[in-house]
Amino acid sequence: MPTLAPPPRAVAPDVEQRYFNRELSWLAFNRRVLDEASNPSHPLLERLRFLSISGNNLDEFFMVRVAGLKGQQLQQVEERSPDGMTVSQQLTAIAENAEGLLSQQRAVWRGLREQLRETRLLVLRDSELGDNERAWLETHFREQIFPILTPQALDPAHPFPFIPNKGLSIVVDLIRLSDRAPIRELVMLPATLQRFVRLPGRAARYVAMETLIRCFQHLLFPGYEVAGSGCFRIIRDSDIELEEEAEDLVRYFRSAIKRRRRGRVIRLDLEQGMPDHLETLVNNELGGQDAIVTETGGFLGIGDLEQLVEEDRPDLKFPPFSPRFPERIREHGGDCFAAIRSKDIIVHHPYETFDVVLAFLKQAAADPDVVAIKQTLYRAGKQSAVVNALIAAAEAGKSVTAVVELKARFDEEQNLLWASALERAGAQVVYGFIDWKTHAKVSMVVRREAGGYRTYCHFGTGNYHPVTARIYTDLSFFTADPRIGRDAAQLFNYITGYVEPKELELITISPHGLRDRLSALIDAEIEHVRAGRQGMIWAKMNSLVDPAIIEKLYAASGAGVEIDLVVRGICCLRPGVPGLSEHIRVKSVIGRFLEHSRIWAFGNGRGLPNDGAKLFISSADWMPRNFDRRVEYMMPILNPTVHDQVLDQVMVANLIDNEQSWELQPDGDYIRDTPGERPFNLHRYFMTNPSLSGRGQALAHSDAVPKLHLRRRRG
Repeated sequence: MPTLAPPPRAVAPDVEQRYFNRELSWLAFNRRVLDEASNPSHPLLERLRFLSISGNNLDEFFMVRVAGLKGQQLQQVEERSPDGMTVSQQLTAIAENAEGLLSQQRAVWRGLREQLRETRLLVLRDSELGDNERAWLETHFREQIFPILTPQALDPAHPFPFIPNKGLSIVVDLIRLSDRAPIRELVMLPATLQRFVRLPGRAARYVAMETLIRCFQHLLFPGYEVAGSGCFRIIRDSDIELEEEAEDLVRYFRSAIKRRRRGRVIRLDLEQGMPDHLETLVNNELGGQDAIVTETGGFLGIGDLEQLVEEDRPDLKFPPFSPRFPERIREHGGDCFAAIRSKDIIVHHPYETFDVVLAFLKQAAADPDVVAIKQTLYRAGKQSAVVNALIAAAEAGKSVTAVVELKARFDEEQNLLWASALERAGAQVVYGFIDWKTHAKVSMVVRREAGGYRTYCHFGTGNYHPVTARIYTDLSFFTADPRIGRDAAQLFNYITGYVEPKELELITISPHGLRDRLSALIDAEIEHVRAGRQGMIWAKMNSLVDPAIIEKLYAASGAGVEIDLVVRGICCLRPGVPGLSEHIRVKSVIGRFLEHSRIWAFGNGRGLPNDGAKLFISSADWMPRNFDRRVEYMMPILNPTVHDQVLDQVMVANLIDNEQSWELQPDGDYIRDTPGERPFNLHRYFMTNPSLSGRGQALAHSDAVPKLHLRRRRG
């Protein structure tokens, strides 16, 4: 009897096939954001908001990521990305993908524009303006716009001027009526001018600035006729490369911010229909060999559409939502310290208000028994109540230490201003490391109490930014655990004095040990499976890029560990591949709020969720920069109530969401979930149900909050 050959074993893919390209994965994320602009379940202005976000996202991608690749190409860097692509191959693929994304954005805008028109919110073309509208606009143009515009001739005596980053301009060919002599002019739209002018009246009628200028160009160029014109827009390299020999970090960044405004052109967007000779002129002056040139028949600068979202039309926006104030603190008469002293507190933003963080700092500033406050500031915003609380504390004579991160991209200038204000108030301002960003979000308050000093800490997964706290989902963890207080003190000493922490009791930090600790936790799940127990990992983050951690997850999958990952943005791990990652599932949640919290759970020999699971919150994503070039923290959650809140509520809700989730496929495509018979929207759930963090264990045994259950997906 012939023997049957054993079935062929699944062979793991080559190195080049083990990872998705980071840049193309980011473009896929922005495509999911753009898809929300076509989501019929969203109100029209919210869809327009998603469209503008996708435009701003793409601009920043070119300003930083593409600019970095262009720099490598100019320096002839030969290093390949982990997925095996050369720099030139990546730039070619990016250009193709970005062109498709831009085309999709324009198509979405055309559709939204027509739908908004049906609701009496109109963006008018020149041909749609009546006599009354033209009369009002002409007066407005003469009085409010004409004095700001500065047309510039283009000839040998007037070379092509500098165009600022994201600058929108119109180049015009003119013929002088008196002698038919040609002249060429450039009109730059100053950044101080809003992109749209709103006509008076109850109906929302807008005219784009470039339409307005063309409508009244006879006022700009009296005695001339227009022979041809075209709009164009540029994106410049806006990354700041830090030089190790920088002697004065503050002075260096003030200079670097000015240099950034003059970075090389990375992308040039041309209006379709621009005369060929004008297109050639602009391309030669700005594009050259380095820029990615695109030609569009639609609106230039999709991000500028955000101005229209501010129109007062609540019928076209999400229903207003008022976040809750944690009830635990109310039960203690608003005394944050008393509430934290009684038990650890987790606050879930934006469902619970960021005001609790401000209340914590304001109470610290006003409390005569508080002797010291230490605070990291990564992104604090322009109107920062956090910084004002620190200033008040310093002026009250308390010891205030503010770690201000100057390398927070695009917030460098604002952070310099806050640093100056804090120093004037008497705070000790520290700028951290030259090579590393301080990305950990930590606040530490030392208070004089009976029996000695007690330390109260706040650890956040997001920034101390009151605006983003209304739209980012993040966790704020408050504790008076003395072990965490001692760890926090070592963390601040490390940042301010370069004193490397020794024998931290609970937290783990990068760049010293976070990747190793994470790897050890994954290894422990592998050992549980080998010992005949269950191995499970749940993790939520913004990006997954680090090759070493990805390989560790592949090894865990090969051992039989079940892994569920919620990765909102970039994911370089390839899930569901036989012989490599068949036990790994990856999803992305894109909805009303921006998923931003970092949560990691390890089953510890049992299925998730369980009371003995090892649970952590963090400020870090799983990227090389977070492990190697940033100061981050990883915090274990030990309090049972907080443990249940984060694991059984927040993580389970993310995993069972099926109304705003996308499943990553082995080939890199994302497929939107279909809700089926049991629709679940995690954002709606937390908006409409009180949080466990506010009412403690009593609420866990009531029916006030629906219990969530994860049903394992079959596949």
